[in-house]
Formats: sequence, structure tokens, C-alpha cells
Amino acid sequence: MEAPSTPRTFRALRHRNFRLFWLGQMISLAGSWMQMTAQAWLVLTLTGSALKLGLVSALQFTPVLLLTLYAGVLADRFPKRKILLLTQVSLALFAFALAFLTLSGQVRFWHVACLAALSGTARAFDAPARQSFFVEMTGKEDLLNAVALNSTIFNLARVVGPALAGVTIKAVGTGWAFLINGLSFFAVIYALWVMTVPDRARRAGGRSALGEIREGLAYIRGTPAVLGVIVLLGAISTLALNLNVLVPLLAREVLELDSSGYGFLMSALGAGALLGSVGLATYGTEGRQARLIVAGAVLLGTGEVALGLVGSPVLAAVVLFGCGAAMVTYLASSNTSVQTAVPDELRGRVMSVYFLVFGGVTPLGAFLAGALAERLGTPAAFGVVGSLSVVAALAAAGVWRLVPSRGRTSKEAAPRQPI
Repeated sequence: MEAPSTPRTFRALRHRNFRLFWLGQMISLAGSWMQMTAQAWLVLTLTGSALKLGLVSALQFTPVLLLTLYAGVLADRFPKRKILLLTQVSLALFAFALAFLTLSGQVRFWHVACLAALSGTARAFDAPARQSFFVEMTGKEDLLNAVALNSTIFNLARVVGPALAGVTIKAVGTGWAFLINGLSFFAVIYALWVMTVPDRARRAGGRSALGEIREGLAYIRGTPAVLGVIVLLGAISTLALNLNVLVPLLAREVLELDSSGYGFLMSALGAGALLGSVGLATYGTEGRQARLIVAGAVLLGTGEVALGLVGSPVLAAVVLFGCGAAMVTYLASSNTSVQTAVPDELRGRVMSVYFLVFGGVTPLGAFLAGALAERLGTPAAFGVVGSLSVVAALAAAGVWRLVPSRGRTSKEAAPRQPI
């Protein structure tokens, strides 16, 4: 039973395992955002090419496209805590390798590209295990709050990480940002190591990995509410979630900012996302998910159109703040809608499809954003992807009911209702 003194916003923290994980992630995610920011700046410094910046982002997410469905099977078959320990140690080692190459002056574009692909491989196995691990740490009663709180620290890291990266790059160089990221992984590795959560594992029952993947896909296909969320996620991920490609170009080419200014813009995006995630943790309920999903996607697309028109760093930061709030509202609402609908025994596989769509289409989106910026210019690229995102959200709202029915299987799904 929840303690009376536990604030509604933080009620999932009453679970020791989630509390450990949440605190470890708070440190580790700040390091990860430092690396993401520093990596984009390093590529631009080495090459000056928007297309190569998009290529690195594509290489980082291509393994998601190739491996995530199989990773979902592993997440349902094997202890998720052990999978996460392996992926976090791997990501730390890749960060240390990039730090060494950069600090020693040996770094080349192909080094960054290869390590981005290796990091993407580790994250492909990490994501389904991580998403389906929440319910083992908190139970179903606090799952929605746990996902929202995880979004909170993710977006707190958006504020802290890019700002620290900008200051670190200017003060001591890009390589130190990678080194700090490598060290930050020890916080979440320690948290996973000392947890007392049972290492649950499920027998495959003689079925092949391909058969288990088909079972997860059949559930999604037969559950319109889940299918609608995932299809819209594919469109928004392709079009609107490539700010890591377009914002550096906006900072460098349009607003003529240095690394500190770029970090400031990314922090504004993170501050808006932080506000959105805290609001969702406090006030989010399942009954509001449909409107939050559609409204978040529409507002994000509208904000990106506005970014194509701004000429002032302050105004750009204000618009990015709004984009951040809209983005996290959309993503967290989509994630929790799927998580609360799926049966426990399918959670790893269904969330692997969710993450496959979320991250797997990113190579296409990154190439699209980079190519549009190089061919038409950064402002026009913002206008194109933003407008298409609004159209996709409104179209999805007209086709699917986007709120899943809690605890029901595809055969038991409630009749579709308009948003």
C-alpha cells in the first residue's frame, strides 16, 4: 500500500528497485546526452557536412532495424536485469574508446561512424529489456507513473547534458565529454548489480524465435488501439524526431552560434520536455491518452514549422521549449498506452516492435532531414517535416482509436470509439 506521505508525482519511487534504477539513470542519462551533443559537434567539426551528420545518426539506429525483434524475444526469455547489465557495460566501453581516440588526436570520421553503429547494436538489445523491466520493478499499479518518471529524468538529462557538453567542449575539448559519459554508466551498472528483483525467465515452450516474433506481431495486428499508436509513431519518428540533426544546423548555419549556444538550444528543448514529463506524471491518466497523443504530435509539428521561420536565438529557444513539452507528451503517452494494454507474457516482444518503429525508422528520417537541409536549406527542412507531421497526426486521429483497453487481449478489445 502506498505510504500517505508519498506525493502522487513520485509514487513509483516507493519501490526500492525502481528507486535504485531511477537514481542510477539520472546520472547515466546526463552523460549520454553529453555524448550525443558532443558527437554531433565533433562530426560537424571533422567534416562540415550535414549529410555525414545524418549518416552517423543513421548508423546509430540501423541496428535497431535489424536486431530489435530478436532482442524482444530474448527480453521475454531471459532475465532482463542481466541483459541490461551487459548492454550498459558495452556502452561504457564504447564511450571510453571514443574518448581515447579524441583525446589522443587520432579520431577520424570513420571511427565515430563505427562506434555509433556498435552503440546502436547495444541499444537494440537494451531497449526491449528496459521497457519491459519497469513492471518487474514496480508492479502494474505504478507502471504508468514509473514510465512518466523515467521520462522526467530522461528530459532532465536533456537540460543538464547538452549544457554540460557545451561548457566542456569549450573549456577542455570534446573528448572529455565522451570520457565523462563512460564514467556515468557506473551509476546504473551499480544500481542493477545491487537490486533484489527476481531474475524472471520464461521457457520458450519449444517454439522458435521466429514463431515468438510472429505471436507478438499477431497481437499488435489484432489490437487496433495498439496498431494505431505504433503506425503514428513510425510517421512521427521519421518526420519530427530528428532534431539532433537539424538543431545543430540551425545553431551553426542560421543563427551563427558556437558550441555553447548550441548547447543552450538543446537545453531549452530538454527543459520543455522536462516540464511535459512532470505534468504527465502528476496528472496523466489513461482516459486522457488519446487526446494527449494527437495534441502532442500536432504541437510538435507546428513548433518545427515555426523553427523554420525564427531568426533569433532567444525565440528559437522558446520554440524549442514548446517542442520539447509537446514531444515528451506525445512519446510518453504513446508508450504508456501500449504498456498498459499488452499482456505480461508478450511485453518484451510488443515493446521491441514499438522500439523498432521508434528507432528503426530513424535512419530514414535522419537521411531525409540531412538531405532536405543540404538541398533546400535548414529552414525549409523544418517546414517540410513539421507540416507532414501535423498531417500524419490528424490522419491517424481519424482512422484509429489510440487508447488501448487496459489488460485486454486483441480478442477482447473494446469497440473503437472516436477520439
